[in-house]
Amino acid sequence: MKKKFIIPNIVLIGLVSLFMDMSTEMVYPLIPLYLTTILGATPAIVGVIEGIAESIASLLKVYSGYIGDVYQNKKGLIFIGYSASVVYKVLLMVSTSWFGILFARVIDRTGKGIRTAPRDALVAQSSEKKKLGGSFGLHKMLDMAGSALGVVLAFIFVANGVGYNNAFLYAIIPAVLSIMIIPMVREKKGDKPASQKLSFKGIKLDKKLKLYLGVIFIFCLGNSSNVFLLLKAQQLGFTSAQVILLYLVFNVTTSAFAIPSGKLSDRFGRSAILVPGYVIYGLVYLGFALLVDKTAIVLLFVAYGIYTACIAGAERAFIAENAPEGFKGTLLGLYGTIQGIGLLFASIIAGLLWEELGSGAPFWFGGIMGIASAIMIAIILKKKNNDNSPEENVAEKQVA
Repeated sequence: MKKKFIIPNIVLIGLVSLFMDMSTEMVYPLIPLYLTTILGATPAIVGVIEGIAESIASLLKVYSGYIGDVYQNKKGLIFIGYSASVVYKVLLMVSTSWFGILFARVIDRTGKGIRTAPRDALVAQSSEKKKLGGSFGLHKMLDMAGSALGVVLAFIFVANGVGYNNAFLYAIIPAVLSIMIIPMVREKKGDKPASQKLSFKGIKLDKKLKLYLGVIFIFCLGNSSNVFLLLKAQQLGFTSAQVILLYLVFNVTTSAFAIPSGKLSDRFGRSAILVPGYVIYGLVYLGFALLVDKTAIVLLFVAYGIYTACIAGAERAFIAENAPEGFKGTLLGLYGTIQGIGLLFASIIAGLLWEELGSGAPFWFGGIMGIASAIMIAIILKKKNNDNSPEENVAEKQVA
């Protein structure tokens, strides 16, 4: 009797993200160009749109994570969240002002707020404890591979003069494919938290985790939307098509480094990957503030991809393994909420700095915040407990 082939759960979740990110990135690099060249929006307005959309949606992440933990309905939340992306593309097609784009972005990011924490919790649930970083790295690799495919299509649209509305219409196809995979994803029913009401009073958080989340918020104040990187590249003389190719470079780099960096964090400890990652971020932003050579800008997008790969797997793994049992989705959601609130202020600050002090100002600010965050994270993760240090891994191997 032949054994039935079963696709690993993490791969299924990754494929859901691959197709949805393909859909999202078919339009994401077009949005700042559409806003500034067609609708006449200023960088400040772009910042407000991104900040409001990301922050409102991110407030939902902690609630969706908690609901997924309590009611064991992670798949349902994922389905609802990803379905919002289809609505987003339809709204883009009918929007005729920057306010319409804002509304569409809020719908899209609301969907992301609903789905992200339950999805990450399912990744953690489907992974072996010692391979948590690699599992998140695999998911990020598939996620960014989809992003890269979407950016390639966005480039083709721009290079061939495809209208924005047609591009938005084509982006619906991979979004629908993503939703069709979700029923195949498997969810384990574990122990439910005792409380049905969201409250952090009864949840005992590790001190290191509390401090780490505090640093994340500080860092996010300087971590403005990626659209500012694209606008900066456009200002330095890159054409619209070239700007999209730069975004492709970022996505491909992140996809290539996501699994190796996640596995390295499993082997050598989270701090060995997180601290260099934040240092790279700080240097990249300082580079955008200082450099104007086009070759240097291309290399900065490569470095930015490496930073994203370093953070994506190791950070989520650190939070998941330090979260109280039964609250992984809740803490991963809280992590996303903190990021979103920070992004609201960061994007507004970046837009205002750009207009008042010049295009280099937001990158000086972000670079300084990145370096400062790296130093604080190095101090917080200095102690070995809960950090999967190489010494602990060696000890585990000896015992085994």
